[in-house]
Amino acid sequence: MKKKIFLLILPFFCVALNLKAQKIGYIDTEYITSKMPEYQTAQAEIEKLTTKWIKEVSDKNDEVAKLEKSFRAEEILLTEEMKQQRQRTITEKEKEAKDLQNKVFGINGELLKKKQDIMKPVLDEVAKAVEKIARSKKLDFLFDKSSDGIAMLYTNPIHDYTDYVMEELGISPDQIKEKEREENEAKTSEDNKGSDATEKPKSNRKNTTPKKE
Repeated sequence: MKKKIFLLILPFFCVALNLKAQKIGYIDTEYITSKMPEYQTAQAEIEKLTTKWIKEVSDKNDEVAKLEKSFRAEEILLTEEMKQQRQRTITEKEKEAKDLQNKVFGINGELLKKKQDIMKPVLDEVAKAVEKIARSKKLDFLFDKSSDGIAMLYTNPIHDYTDYVMEELGISPDQIKEKEREENEAKTSEDNKGSDATEKPKSNRKNTTPKKE
């Protein structure tokens, strides 16, 4: 086990030695984009399109299911020619549903293309900010911490340039903290209201038991 860990870490040591005289840094693009209003708008547009296409495919499948149910119910009353015609119709509708699903959700489908088109302006904006920060800070390498292709075993916060990129994009860390504080306060308030509603109300009835003389 120790040998495997050593072999895993060894390439990082080799790279570190080669880059000893070079300045490196990293950012978290996933965090940056999550705080961008443009990104959130793009995500909402993608979700809207996805919901629309899911419904279209679902409607096609429902149509096929209704045709099959109707065919089974009436099959005994149909002539052989009518049966074949019904089956051809069902087969055609099934093909339409599958073709639509592949066209929209398949590899290189419409959904993927739309995602790329919608996200491109946002990602271009981030790329410009990244390049500007890298040049101004005289960085030789700037890695993306959130990328699946890079596994960082250790990251020193001194090399984190995420805030600089966010500042370049006009996103204030103070505004983010204030928003998060407001969201936490709103959540706490909702939780308190929920707990108050579940409390058993106290009885206002006075004790009518007669006193002993």
